[in-house]
Amino acid sequence: MSILDESMKKIILILIVFTFVSQVDAQYSNRWKRYRYEIVSGIGATNFLGELGGADKEGTNFIRDFEFSMTRPAISVGLRYRILEKLSTKVALTYGILRGDDKTTQEKFRHNRNLNFYSHLIEFSGQFEYSLIKEKIGHRYNLRRVRGLKGLKLNTYLFAGIAGFWFNPYGKNPSTDEWVALQDLGTEGQGMVGSREKYNRFQVAIPFGIGFKYGFNREWSVGVEFGLRKTFTDYIDDVSTTYYDNAELAAIDPLIAQMADPSLGEVSGQTAVNQQRGDPSDYDSYMFLMITLNYKLKTTRKGLPKFGMHRR
Repeated sequence: MSILDESMKKIILILIVFTFVSQVDAQYSNRWKRYRYEIVSGIGATNFLGELGGADKEGTNFIRDFEFSMTRPAISVGLRYRILEKLSTKVALTYGILRGDDKTTQEKFRHNRNLNFYSHLIEFSGQFEYSLIKEKIGHRYNLRRVRGLKGLKLNTYLFAGIAGFWFNPYGKNPSTDEWVALQDLGTEGQGMVGSREKYNRFQVAIPFGIGFKYGFNREWSVGVEFGLRKTFTDYIDDVSTTYYDNAELAAIDPLIAQMADPSLGEVSGQTAVNQQRGDPSDYDSYMFLMITLNYKLKTTRKGLPKFGMHRR
């Protein structure tokens, strides 16, 4: 047999192997289309970034003013849909509690102000997710010594979108320690003069962040997601502009005056009319850190999610 014949056999064998591998790879690379839908549930924590509390220095912007002790619980549920292999959309409903308190800071002006709040938060969001590390869906089981048939790998993704949320701030009455709804009171003169309108408790936010996801098999995975929300309101904590005339507030209702100015009296003149109470140039923000449990739904031939147990 000639050397040429041997070379041709090798070439033909290589072509056969390459064709087979290409077909297998194409089969597995398109497997994600069979699992476009994913139910997402999460439990974790939320934290508020605004005027109240924060670092032991003059109010700073965004995450530099983080106060760990004001972290509160949060839960969520949602549905993810894969548009492309590395691009997904997700809609989610999230509930959390936001909290802030000037007693947590030693910065003298903020500490003397002595304001506090908490608010229930309900958020509905829609976002796009882009996978930096492609999610691989292989064999149903993680079999040892079986190459190419491993389960899901660690998936890393970035996300951004838009959200609508509802909040309703409460402050603690310094005389009774009872929590009082603040929006109706108008603690900064909202609704009493034309230049200070009452704020809307329904607002819009921009969510963005990063997530990590690890799969046990082709259906179940766990993940961690950290997201910030940049809002377009400065009244989540009911604090934004300047002090209103407290004598005028007291004439309307003594409770309004109490909630508007519960200061400690440690800084002379700080709470006089038109003195700074908040910072309207910097909108409020909040964040979520969620541990997620995800379950993939098989896609039907019509492109709809198939509920129920998957066939083994």
